[in-house]
Amino acid sequence: MTAATPTIAVLGTGTMGAPIARDLLRAGYRVQVWNRTPKKAASLVAEGAQLKSSPAKAAAGAEVLITMLTDGLAVKSVMSGPAGALAAFGPDTIWVQMSTVGVEWSDHLAEFASRHGVTFVDAPVSGSSQPAAEGQLLIMAAAPAAVRSHLQPIFDVLGRRTVWLERVGDGSRLKLVINNWMVVMVEGMAETLSLTTALGLKADFLLDTIADGPMASDYAIAKGAAMVDRNFVPGFPLRHATKDAALALRAAQLHQLQLPLTAALLARWHEAIADGYGDDDIASAITATCGLPRHQASA
Repeated sequence: MTAATPTIAVLGTGTMGAPIARDLLRAGYRVQVWNRTPKKAASLVAEGAQLKSSPAKAAAGAEVLITMLTDGLAVKSVMSGPAGALAAFGPDTIWVQMSTVGVEWSDHLAEFASRHGVTFVDAPVSGSSQPAAEGQLLIMAAAPAAVRSHLQPIFDVLGRRTVWLERVGDGSRLKLVINNWMVVMVEGMAETLSLTTALGLKADFLLDTIADGPMASDYAIAKGAAMVDRNFVPGFPLRHATKDAALALRAAQLHQLQLPLTAALLARWHEAIADGYGDDDIASAITATCGLPRHQASA
C-alpha cells in the first residue's frame, strides 16, 4: 500500500466486525476501530489497529467508515450525538453500513445520512465469521455510481464477490431474502436429521446422500454435520439468525405476505434461545427440534 492508502474506521468488532477489520489490516489499510466493550478489540490492536475511545474518534480522519453492529438502533446510536461518528465526518467520508438491520431501518438510516449530507452505502454481507476471516463474503452493495470504483478495492479484500444494486436499501432487501432461505434450510435440516434418527437411520447416510445428489448444498451439509456432532461453536449465532428471521417476517407482513415456515421456526428457535443456546451457532436450532436438554453446547 502507498501513502494514499485510505484510513478505514470499523465500528463494532464482534463476530463479523473483527475479521473484517483483520482482513483490512492484512491488506495494508490503516484501520481505526471502536467497540462498546474495548477489550474485545485487544487482538486487533496487537495486529496494528488503532483502538479509539468513541465512534467520533474512530471516524476522525477516515475516508471510509464501516458499521457492523447488532441492529439498526445500535447503528444509529453510534452515529449520533457529539461523540457519534457523524460528528467527525469529513466532506468526502463514505459510510458503508454492513449490519443486518432490515428494510425499515435501512431506509431510515439512509434518510438520516442524507439529512447530514453523508454518502451512504447499504452493503450487508452474506457469510459467517469463517468466510469473513477468509475474505470470502458476498457483499450486496447499493451505492452511488460515483463511489463504486473507490469502494471496489476494499470490497475485494473482504469478499469474493460484490453484487452492485441501484436503489438504496436493496442491499438490505436482498440480504433478508437470502437469510430467509438460509434459516428455512437450517430448520429443514434440523427436522430431517431428527426424523432420520427417529427412523433408526444413521445421520451420515442422510448427509452423504444429499451431498451426492441434485439437492446438494455445502452450507446445509456443514450445518447438518455440526448438528450431528453437537458442534455449536458460533459462526453465526442463533440469536442473530433469529433476529434476521424476525426482520424477514416483518418485511413480509408490511407487504401483506405470509411466511408460515419462517413464523413456525421462529417460535421453535425462541425456545432454543430460552434454553441457553442464543450465543451458540445457528446449528443449535436442532435442540428445539429434537428436545436436547438445556445448554449442552460446545465450549
